[in-house]
Amino acid sequence: MAKELATQLIEQLQAAGVQRIYGIVGDSLNPIVDAVRQTGGSQQGGIDWIHVRHEEAAAFAAAAEAQLTGKLAVCAGSCGPGNLHLINGLYDANRSGAPVLAIASHIPSKQIGSGFFQETHPDRIFNECSVYSELIGTAEQAPRVMHSAIQHAVALGGVAVVTVPGDIAGLEATGETPMPANFRPATLTPAPESVQELADAINAAGKVAIFAGAGTQGAHDEVIALAELIGAPVGHTLRGKDFLQYDNPYDIGMTGLLGYGAAAAGIEDADLLILLGTDFPYDQFLPGTRTAQVDRAAHRLGRRTDVDIAVHGDVLPTLTALMPLLERKKNRRFLNQMLKKHDKLMNKAVGAYTRKVEKKQPIHPEYAASLLDQVAAEDAIFTADTGMCNVWTARYINPLGTRRLIGSYLHGSMANALPHAIGAQLAYPGRQVISVSGDGGLSMLLGELITVAAHRLPVNVVVFNNSTLGMVKLEMLVDGLPDFGVDVPDANYSAVARALGFHAVRVTDPARIEDAYRGAFAHPGPSLVELITDPKALSIPPKITGSQVLGFATAMSKVVLNRGAGEAVSMARSNVRNIPRR
Repeated sequence: MAKELATQLIEQLQAAGVQRIYGIVGDSLNPIVDAVRQTGGSQQGGIDWIHVRHEEAAAFAAAAEAQLTGKLAVCAGSCGPGNLHLINGLYDANRSGAPVLAIASHIPSKQIGSGFFQETHPDRIFNECSVYSELIGTAEQAPRVMHSAIQHAVALGGVAVVTVPGDIAGLEATGETPMPANFRPATLTPAPESVQELADAINAAGKVAIFAGAGTQGAHDEVIALAELIGAPVGHTLRGKDFLQYDNPYDIGMTGLLGYGAAAAGIEDADLLILLGTDFPYDQFLPGTRTAQVDRAAHRLGRRTDVDIAVHGDVLPTLTALMPLLERKKNRRFLNQMLKKHDKLMNKAVGAYTRKVEKKQPIHPEYAASLLDQVAAEDAIFTADTGMCNVWTARYINPLGTRRLIGSYLHGSMANALPHAIGAQLAYPGRQVISVSGDGGLSMLLGELITVAAHRLPVNVVVFNNSTLGMVKLEMLVDGLPDFGVDVPDANYSAVARALGFHAVRVTDPARIEDAYRGAFAHPGPSLVELITDPKALSIPPKITGSQVLGFATAMSKVVLNRGAGEAVSMARSNVRNIPRR
């Protein structure tokens, strides 16, 4: 019996190690889905079809799996609206460097270009959010396109899109299947001249600070050794938190709007700032200090701030070559000052909401986050919604070197946490997975609770329900605008989850939070803990500019005029302890 093209393509994905495909079935996608069915699923060494409720969630789930495992993950959508729904999650995956392959099925090939029902042009539409996007037009061409897509996604770390008309997928396979080109990723060693230039700059500088990102993965000990040798405090980005914050006596936190600790002061007061493996985009938080940058992607060098010493290479081999060239700095005054400042800020600002609040209602979100850190497993995987949940997880969840924390950190999409958690749980069925969701984000893709229930995934959803879009409110206040249009209708998410078969509780009393967490995490199936938190608790950045202060003051005056002094006073009381004090 002749083999269908769809079967040949799925066999190529199997050979590439793919274990599951996230998506929603549809007429043009049916040959592909049937080919998946014929593999027998993972129980028989085949591929599982993970039926989600929205294709956006399929792409987010694949993005999470790919980020956490470093291996190829796959999602799929039917023609027209089906694959268009993938696009937001694919933007997130591509910007996160996740090796994801998306199968975008298409209308019948003879109808392309005729304005047919559900006609779009996926091979064009996905160009901006992919490293490879190609249309299959013949059965002979197809296996080579699939091979190229796999290689591009894995080698370049991004999204590859294969567009397949439904009628083409149902044809007999006639092209030869290329052998998988398995390879071991190479490390990029910098030019010796660049390393010497960096060493000379460090040796000549009185005060050196390090600001590092996700590019330091696998180089934790070397970064710490560098900091110790040259007396440098170490700040990190949100994506770098997993790889640098733990077991780091020189840690001074993060900078930026979500930041905490002394990172802002540390990088500003230094004579030389070293950027290690980071493409931190918020140039307003980067000082005009003399700067060195190390990155494996040469096009990132100097694109956020002016760079005096540019080193093209991976962080680990760069530090290995650099360390023997450095002189130990005897003066530790700058380092000690920054560590002392960091300790003060962490205790008086970041820690303010976690003490003496066990009886205060509504629940302080910082307290709930700190308890979550204490109760969660040592190897838990956290997924965080964009917005205030990013802030609370960044400030209170400790990575420990064994945990992971991911989110839509570069694309900044709402609603990512729950579908990310689905992909994480399927990739790591034996690990505790916690979706830290805001009520705004959860409600946007609420249907994915059905996906969790249908697959009986032991995902733990922790909902910070403040009935408002907290980060948007903060942005308005900073811009001098009264908050408007940010309120979310009160909804009982625990009741919704319970109706779907979740173990679910709603918590209004902070004294019950810890027991709620423990009960949920002990449950063998899906769980949801809904926390009713203070809607007026906002994130205050570690560095407040004059324009931000003016914006807050202007906005507060408008709040007083429009809604009364009581609300302004209430908001001030909810946030005054979070204001950084020098």
